[in-house]
Order: sequence, then C-alpha cells, then structure tokens
Amino acid sequence: MPALLDVDATTPAQPTKLSVLWAFARPHRGRLVFAFVLGLGVSAAELATPLVTRWVLDSIGSTAGRFVGPILVLAALIVVGTVLSWRQWVMLGSLAEDVVYDARQGMVRRFLRARLIPLQVRSNGELVTRVTSDTVLLREAASSSAVGLVNGTITVVGTLVLMAYLNPLLAAVTIGAIVVIAVIFGALMPAIGRAQEDAQSSLGALGGLLETTLRAIKTVKVAAAEDRQSRALLSLAEESRGHSLRAVRREALVWSVTFSGIQAATLVIVCGGAYLVSIGQLSMSTLVAFLLYAVGLLGPTMELSTHLTTLQAGIAAAGRIRDVQALTAERSGATLAEVRPPDSDAPALSVERVSGRYRRGGPTVLHDVSFEVPRHGHTAIVGPSGAGKTTLFALILKFIEPDAGRLLMAGRPYSDLGIAGVRARLGYVEQDSPLLAGTLRENLVFANQSAAQHNIDDVLRRLQLVEFVEGLERGLDTDVASVTMSGGQRQRVALARALLAEPDVLLLDEVTAQIDGLSEAAVHDVIRHQARQRAVITIAHRLSTVIDADTILVMDRGRIIDRGSHDELIGRCELYRSLVDALRLDSGTHDSLLQESGPRHDS
Repeated sequence: MPALLDVDATTPAQPTKLSVLWAFARPHRGRLVFAFVLGLGVSAAELATPLVTRWVLDSIGSTAGRFVGPILVLAALIVVGTVLSWRQWVMLGSLAEDVVYDARQGMVRRFLRARLIPLQVRSNGELVTRVTSDTVLLREAASSSAVGLVNGTITVVGTLVLMAYLNPLLAAVTIGAIVVIAVIFGALMPAIGRAQEDAQSSLGALGGLLETTLRAIKTVKVAAAEDRQSRALLSLAEESRGHSLRAVRREALVWSVTFSGIQAATLVIVCGGAYLVSIGQLSMSTLVAFLLYAVGLLGPTMELSTHLTTLQAGIAAAGRIRDVQALTAERSGATLAEVRPPDSDAPALSVERVSGRYRRGGPTVLHDVSFEVPRHGHTAIVGPSGAGKTTLFALILKFIEPDAGRLLMAGRPYSDLGIAGVRARLGYVEQDSPLLAGTLRENLVFANQSAAQHNIDDVLRRLQLVEFVEGLERGLDTDVASVTMSGGQRQRVALARALLAEPDVLLLDEVTAQIDGLSEAAVHDVIRHQARQRAVITIAHRLSTVIDADTILVMDRGRIIDRGSHDELIGRCELYRSLVDALRLDSGTHDSLLQESGPRHDS
C-alpha cells in the first residue's frame, strides 16, 4: 500500500497532487522502469523501420542476395516491435490494476480507522465515489500514461532528429508544426484539469445525495417528493455533465489541432519533397523514408495528447484522494494483550469530572460529568433531547476524546487500555440498529466469531427471535439482503449481536424504540438478566425501558443534575417528574410492567 495513505495518529502535511500520483506509482517503480525500457525497444523499432525501408528501396534492382538482407531486417523489426509492444501492454495493464487496488486499499483502511466524527461529516456517497470512480481515473495516469508520455516524447524527439538527418529543410517544417501544437497543449491543459476536477466533485455530490435519498426513500415517497428529489439529483448530474463536456470540447480541440497540424506538415512535406526529387536534390527512397517518419509521427503525437489529458484526469482524481488524508486516524494505543488484568474490585466504568466537545473550537457539550457504573447492575441515562446523553456514549466508546477529566474501565485508565482494550470490553446497540452485508448468522457473531451455537440459540430464544429465524428459507444462513425485517426485529438482532460478544459493559441506545409491547417485555427480561451478570447502561426516551434500573442518571444541558432510583427521583427531581408526566408513566405503570415481565423471565 502506498506510504501516502498509511494510517497514523496525526494528519500529515498535504502533498501536491503530483506527489499523490507518484505515491501510488512509487511501489511499482521497478515494473515502471521495465515497461519504460520495453517502450524504448518499441520506439527504437519504430524509428529504425523507415531507415530500413529506405535500405530496402535502395536495394531494389540489385542482386538477390543484397535484397534479402534488408527484407529480413525489416521483418525482424516488425516481429520484435510487436512482441515488445505486447509485453509492455500486458505489464502496464496489470500495473494499472495494482495501482487501483493499492489506492482502494489505502482509502478503505483510512475510512475504517478514521476518527468517527470527522468521517461522519462527509457524505457516504461521496466517499464511495472516491473509492470507485476516482481510482479508475487514477489508474491510467499512474501507470501507462506516465510511461507513454516518456516513450512518446522519446519517439517524437527521435523521429525529428532522424528527419533532420534525412533533410533539415523538411524537418524544420515538421518541427514548426510540433511547436504550434505544444503551445496549444500548454494553454489548454490546465483548463482541462480544472473541468475534470469539477466534474468529479459534482459526481461525488451526486453520489452523496443519491445515497441519502435512497436511504430515506420511504419518507421521500410519502412526502410525494419524488419529482423534487429527481430534479435535485439530475441537477447535480447535469452539472457534472457540463464540466465533463467542457473538458471534452477542450480535449477535442487539442486532438483536432494535433491531427490537423501533422496532416498539414505532411502535405507540405509531400509537395516540397516532390519538388526536391524533381530537381535532383532528394532521392525517392529518402522521400519515402521521410514520409514514413511524418506519418509515423502522427501516432506518437496523438498518444501524447491522450496521455496528457488522461494525466490531467488522474491529477484531478489524486487531488480528491488527497483529501482522504484530512481524516485523522484514531490513536490505537496499547493492544489488548499488552494491558494488565483489570482490578476485580473496581467499578466496571468510572467517569471522573469529564468535559467534552465534538470538535476543536466547537461548543462544550458535556460539563464536569462524574459517575460510576458497578460491575453488575443497570444504569440508565435519561434527559431531554440535547442533554448530552449521546455525547456521553461517544466518550465512553472513544469516538471522541475528553477535554478534561478521565475515564477508567475496571480500574484502568482509558489511556492505558487504548482503543482496542476499551472497545473489546464494550458492547453497543445503536438506535438505528443497522445490519451488515452477509447472512443472519454472520450478523449475530460479527463481534464474536467464536460464539457457540448453543449461545446463539439461547440469545435468540430470550429475544423471541426463534420463530422469525425458523420462518426463513435457510434459517441463520439466510442472506439479510433477501429478508424484509421490521425495525423491532433489526433492533433485537442488534441486541443479540451485542450479547454474543459477552461484553463487560453493554451500552444500549433506545433499544425499545421500534418494538411492540410483547417484544419490549422480552428485551426488559434480557436487560435484567444481563444486569445480574454484568454492567448495562441504557439511554432511553421511553422511560418504561429504565424505570426499574438500579441507578438512573438525569441529564440536562450537558450535566448530571440528579441520580437515584425511579422512586427517589419521582419524589425530588422536577425534571424527571416532567419526563415521566410527558410519557404518562407513573409508579403504577412501573409495577404493572414488573408484574407483566416477571413471569416471562421466570419461564
């Protein structure tokens, strides 16, 4: 993988776009040099062919022995040139695919190891575009275009030198045409690069909006916003098309001028050469050789223009890939194996006077928060929206770092455990409960691939998922992409996945938000069962999820304003009472919930 995208803890200095391009080609520089050498062989064969052709023409009419030699040399040049060209194309093709793979590998690793908050600021669709579309543009620019430019330049220069050797006057006409073409190249190339970069940026924005729209397709349809979203998407597509057309027009101008310039030079050579032959100052064989060089010059010149435009596209893609380096990687710290065993008497989790924010320079979201989570039991966190509950989870999960204070797990500071040590002891169920690509079994054991079948069966039974699994065509081996699952089923599958990881601390973010009453009672049973064995922390807006918690933390405006049991808080905390009243939940409901779920748990 290119060193450019190696994961480190800090954001590296921003390199130039060309250095980004070279970073992907550098690991393959040995093969690039070999491809360059092969290209030199191809160029040498092409350059020698007109001279050998003149030799063949001069041998016409001579003895048979003198005629055979030039013919054999010409045939050998054609065969050698063909073999070298084939080998070069194979090597450059495989090299191009390796460059694409290295680029994608580096970006995928960077995305997955990046700090969460900066990553989430970017559109998923745009990030996908960089891994797919931009790397394809990078492919030719970092491989065949680089070699093609060098070989093409050598071929053009060599051709002009040999043309000057054959006839300086006609060579001067050709060089003049090349100079005009080069000036036009230099004037148009920057504009082509800018247009291609703008086109890719618009394409990335299109990918982002499309990904967002498809994710919310139900909302779009219910709001009858299909036409409105179509217009927004097609507007970005039109914008990308406009930038691409602008690049195409400039490229077409470059190619047309190149072709016309060489054609015009060839016509002058034909007319001027015919005149020089008629007055005896140029032999017919030399004129034929010169014309072969002139015609042969068209190919390398057109290739140079193609390689230059491809290089511009690759540089534009490299600029977008370069932005990936702005994603700061997480600091891994100590590995799990390097951490000493935790203190068995210490709390499962300790938060000591922690303050935090999502980004440097942003507002402080948590203020001087302190609490302890015992090794066993259920700790609930409640509060109005914006109270800081999700931010607190982000700190516990090391998605963000505290500005002040510290966190400890089982008596060990987070700084000693590192990311691997902390997260290996945590289980987490998101509110959205996403499923990953693969089978249902792969989703269940995602965090613990060594989970035993009897453990899987037990978790499915406790979460009332047995009937759902038995109804699938292939049971646990059914691909989740082929299954229509309700929000509640997804949440219970996510909870099962977290339980199978056997975490020391289970973090649940509104796990009963999308499930029915019977399923909710089953989830409450599972939470109580887990709390008897290990620590559970829940965030909930539905207080029915947390009223039987051992400890409830009440948060408001980034602070913990009270803590205690449900009955204690009802008696003294006005905010807690208002949350309970808003949900029409009282102690009687609490008792009825316990009565309803108790027998189910016993069974």
